[in-house]
Amino acid sequence: MTTRTRTRTRTTVIPPDGSRAARLITDGLDPKTWIIADTLLIGWYTGRLTGIGWGLLGCLFAAVIPLAFIKYGMRRGRWTDRHVGQRPQRIIVLAFVAFSVTTGITLLWAFSAPRTMIALISAMLATLVALLAVTPAWKISVHAAVSSGSIALLAMTYGPRVLLAYPLVALVGWSRVELEDHTVAQVLAGAAVGGAVAASTFALVR
Repeated sequence: MTTRTRTRTRTTVIPPDGSRAARLITDGLDPKTWIIADTLLIGWYTGRLTGIGWGLLGCLFAAVIPLAFIKYGMRRGRWTDRHVGQRPQRIIVLAFVAFSVTTGITLLWAFSAPRTMIALISAMLATLVALLAVTPAWKISVHAAVSSGSIALLAMTYGPRVLLAYPLVALVGWSRVELEDHTVAQVLAGAAVGGAVAASTFALVR
């Protein structure tokens, strides 16, 4: 009877509702999601369907290829999870993503893409470089940086009303802290660095 009760207890344990919601937010509003949204929405604003085409090219090097690299590493056992939580592993991934994004910028420039699209992908690269500079010493939040930078770029493109969506950044930050992947300080620093670096680079290059 005791053994059966213990077995039943073990099999019915479920994660807290907060953790479950945090996991959904972390996975649903991960950097890939923001990058896709940026490239398509800013691409549409820049040149409608043609702009979306440029956006898809940028997205290939900023999101699709990096995601394939991460999934390949997971299959080979090199990364612990899709968000690459371990700092030594994260440094390798960020360096690869920076190389991929640099390749994308080079192609956009070579094919005479609109200046706005080059500025967008350049802002992503600058954010990556800033995060890569900090990561060896401290696990700054990539989720917070990318979400904050994305809102900033969309607001600079579509107008300040987009800033009303900034609570989504706080929601992403909460999910990272709730899952114990980051501290509050790491999330706040990521949001500040991501927003400042992305916005300043976008304004400078555009």
